[in-house]
Amino acid sequence: MREAVIVEAQRTPIGKGKPGAGWLSGYHAIEVLALSLDGVLKKAGVDRKEVEQVVAGCVTQAGEQAGNIARNGWLLGGDNHQVGCITTDCQCGSGHHSVHIADALVRSGAVDVAIGAGVEHMSHVGLGANVYSGPGYPVVDPWPYDQAFSQFEATSRICKNRGITRLECDELAVDSQRKAIAAQAAGKFKDEMIVIEAPVADEEGKPTGETRTVDRDQGLRETTLESIADLKTFDEGGFVTAATASQISDGSTSVLIMTPEKAEEFGLKPRARIKCGVLVGTDPYYLLDGPVDATQAILKKTGMTLNDIDLYEVNEAFAGVVLSWCKVFDPDMSKLNVNGGAMALGHPVASTGPRMIATALHELERSDKNTALITMCCGSAVGTASIIERI
Repeated sequence: MREAVIVEAQRTPIGKGKPGAGWLSGYHAIEVLALSLDGVLKKAGVDRKEVEQVVAGCVTQAGEQAGNIARNGWLLGGDNHQVGCITTDCQCGSGHHSVHIADALVRSGAVDVAIGAGVEHMSHVGLGANVYSGPGYPVVDPWPYDQAFSQFEATSRICKNRGITRLECDELAVDSQRKAIAAQAAGKFKDEMIVIEAPVADEEGKPTGETRTVDRDQGLRETTLESIADLKTFDEGGFVTAATASQISDGSTSVLIMTPEKAEEFGLKPRARIKCGVLVGTDPYYLLDGPVDATQAILKKTGMTLNDIDLYEVNEAFAGVVLSWCKVFDPDMSKLNVNGGAMALGHPVASTGPRMIATALHELERSDKNTALITMCCGSAVGTASIIERI
């Protein structure tokens, strides 16, 4: 098996997933993906003609995001139409596992240069848009599992199972915002983020002809325990609020992977490798407890412990999901989501896995550390995890 290396990872700023109000909502979904595909190549100084395959995750493959958005996002560049493109779906982990697939393609010898990416333009294509319009429903009746079909219900079940309290969820949400605001103020996202001139849209989502410079994430907001204590809950258990759930968002992220020989040919320094990547199933009753199972699987495969890992990126789909992971593994909390997570930054679902890889990579370099774990829950009761290590 050959070696594969990460040479660059770039993302768009994350905009609110609201027509007109979202900073990226003036784009078409294909354009949002193209921003990071083009951006990662420009940042690395690699010509488009060198890319052989693009693997891009997208959760809601309907409307603007239908018809193989990976291919359409690539074709928007207007050249090198020979590149093969795949759009994947393992729900929120789609982009994360797309990076695993791109890495595997390079390692296997199928290609020398690939991009793993993720995109979601939730201001235009809402979650469930590929289900609500039918025909049919994605499961049969009866279903063999007592599955939580609502993510709010799943989070409530997880919190009750692990003995997690509403206060703990609120405290994690406040901490996420605090860390993200501090990271943004310190310029920590600058090297991973593409600065864009985004078209401005009106309240109906139509372009106004104006543009705005977008160089930061839109979801950050000053938050205190007092300010969120009385927010209404979305679940019967009383654990999920607008503060303790990830934000509906727009964005894309791309990770450029190649052989070390190609990196040398292009004059690039290999920055990291994916030591291991997994996609595993989890109990459908809890639906979103995938980070626990994925972490257990990846530690077993690598023979590592959490103490061997310098940074943990556990996706903040809901505070209860992260706290469940913490209850199981009792991690060093100073290593967890050190620059905030999806409750603060936003969660353009399929983009988030690659975004966490990009954030972890840049933080490892900035803090001169070596290894990071990236893990996330996904609809359909699966979980993803990667361990990346600097070279």
